[in-house]
Amino acid sequence: MILYLMRHANAGLFRENPTLDAKRGLVKEGKEQCMLMARMLSALKVQVDVIVSSPLKRATQTAQFVGTELGYDGKVETSKALLPTADFTAFQDMLIKYSGREGLLAVGHNPILYQFLGRLITGNGGAAIRMRKASIARVDLDHHPPRLQWLIDPRSARAIYASVAKSSRPKTSRK
Repeated sequence: MILYLMRHANAGLFRENPTLDAKRGLVKEGKEQCMLMARMLSALKVQVDVIVSSPLKRATQTAQFVGTELGYDGKVETSKALLPTADFTAFQDMLIKYSGREGLLAVGHNPILYQFLGRLITGNGGAAIRMRKASIARVDLDHHPPRLQWLIDPRSARAIYASVAKSSRPKTSRK
């Protein structure tokens, strides 16, 4: 199975009240990040069979925006294994639940996402991998240990799009 692990997009400032923070939705920049990253996934010809999100609003919105842009017509499922307070055992159980799928997009939060990613690819959590908001990591779970194939964040995606938009042909004058 290919796991696409995505951190939710920008949802503004953290709120001290946990109830209010759970309801914090994406800001305009976050919605733009979703569209950009979904276009990047489309350009990479990413296929997902299932999308699973943390139940918190900012993560489910991220999952829905990206899913819509990818043409995903299924329902975005939620899992407590992607909450900011989740543990690695719950995350592994979630992966086992969807192990029959070819592509899984899981949308969650830091710090657990980079901890889970590090633990997946090293087996002991020895890797510290920075995941900015709206970053997506592709992990091939069929290798042992699982193999990180790429990690793209919105800054990199913008730079890639900017370089592709420029003509690669040298300018010549016609006289």
